[in-house]
Amino acid sequence: MFRKSTLSRVLILAIALSLTLAVTSFAVQQPSGELAVIGTVKVNGGVVDNGFTLTSGSNTTTAKGSSAVVSLGKLGRVELLPSSGANISFDAGNIKVALESGRVRLSSGSGTAARISTKDGEAVADATQDNSFTVDTTCGDTLVTVQTGRVELRAGGTVKQIAAGGQDTAGVKKPGLCRGQRP
Repeated sequence: MFRKSTLSRVLILAIALSLTLAVTSFAVQQPSGELAVIGTVKVNGGVVDNGFTLTSGSNTTTAKGSSAVVSLGKLGRVELLPSSGANISFDAGNIKVALESGRVRLSSGSGTAARISTKDGEAVADATQDNSFTVDTTCGDTLVTVQTGRVELRAGGTVKQIAAGGQDTAGVKKPGLCRGQRP
């Protein structure tokens, strides 16, 4: 038979273990994205394949002729187009892309704050609706094209509203980078 003090210790230990397991199982999971890749895609400097799990804050690059799609569940998706580089961050209600080079297409659902920043400014989607927009830096400036929804282009103290079907630019094209149409 157990003594009363031994039984109390066992009960306290069992309760503590149960609480630890409960807290662990209810811990907030950090969102992650699943990658679909075509060609050569690197995450934080290492080559990755289809199905790679991308965590928030990852630097992602695509080689010439390559692309990567990051599926973020209900938040949306980020498509890094050929010859591009970006830092992709996300949490429960936000997608942030710091585009270093190339082009990126971002689609977000209603309730998700979505933004893409470049050296010239920032494209910020209207979080009250579904949005799909592309930011292109291949010519040295920043071109924002909105497929669906509404996006603000914030640059140099100005804010430009861009509705679905529209586009606008910030910055200055670099001579010799673009000839005619953008890719």
